[in-house]
Amino acid sequence: MTAHQALPQPHAASAPPRARWWSIRGELPRGAVWCLAGAGLLLPVLLWWACSALGLSSPMFLPSPQAVLLRSVHWWNEEGLLGDIGISVYRVMAGFLASALIALPLGLYIGTYRPVQAFLEPLTDFIRYMPAVAFIPLVMLWVGIDEGSKVLIIFIGTFFQMVLMVAEDVRRVPMAQIEAAQTMGASRGEIIQLVILPSARPALLDTLRITCGWAWTYLVVAELVAANSGLGYAILKAQRYMQTDKIFAGILLIGVIGLLTDQAFRWLGRVAFPWMKR
Repeated sequence: MTAHQALPQPHAASAPPRARWWSIRGELPRGAVWCLAGAGLLLPVLLWWACSALGLSSPMFLPSPQAVLLRSVHWWNEEGLLGDIGISVYRVMAGFLASALIALPLGLYIGTYRPVQAFLEPLTDFIRYMPAVAFIPLVMLWVGIDEGSKVLIIFIGTFFQMVLMVAEDVRRVPMAQIEAAQTMGASRGEIIQLVILPSARPALLDTLRITCGWAWTYLVVAELVAANSGLGYAILKAQRYMQTDKIFAGILLIGVIGLLTDQAFRWLGRVAFPWMKR
């Protein structure tokens, strides 16, 4: 008997389907993915409904799902919910896109050239630990209280993190690819354009997806600056009047919009990079 014959042979074909679900980084049928995702989203709602139905908490602190739904309908019909959603989406996307417009090329240079990294990365690391809310008084002095101040707060909250993440994505490009291009006589510009950027694009899209989620988390902070509309403003106003159902409605709406944005990025990644597992 040879050594090859003595080794135990894998029996992947005979493994039960459910056992393969728990393989490390295994694949799932699309139907199973949708069912599990739906169950994961539905379970907290059921627990929330059970707590309110059994009277385990006061409606002042934990309103029922029905109360939150009714408040959302009233907000839509009587209080201009569509306008609040529109202005909040504008502020978040404006701050996020402004961050991406500057952070992508800057992070590319930090990740590519060591002198740029040595010059800019410590400063970026230093500023990114400063809380965005602490900049509100300065932003009001510099920009005023118009829309620019809300956009700038979201920009500050996302820009410095995005720069460092982009730089790290660029640094993950294998050096062997760069050396191969250098061997074939490629210039520095050609290496950036034809080697580094194509290799880093999937990771860069994931970075944009993650930082877009961060931009939404700064919405309420941004709308502290003399706002009179928007989802964050509505949440803060509801807090003053103890309208807990409206607070829940605003938080859930931000979560839904953020989830839709995240799924849009994932869809874009599947279309642009079909060979990647997403």
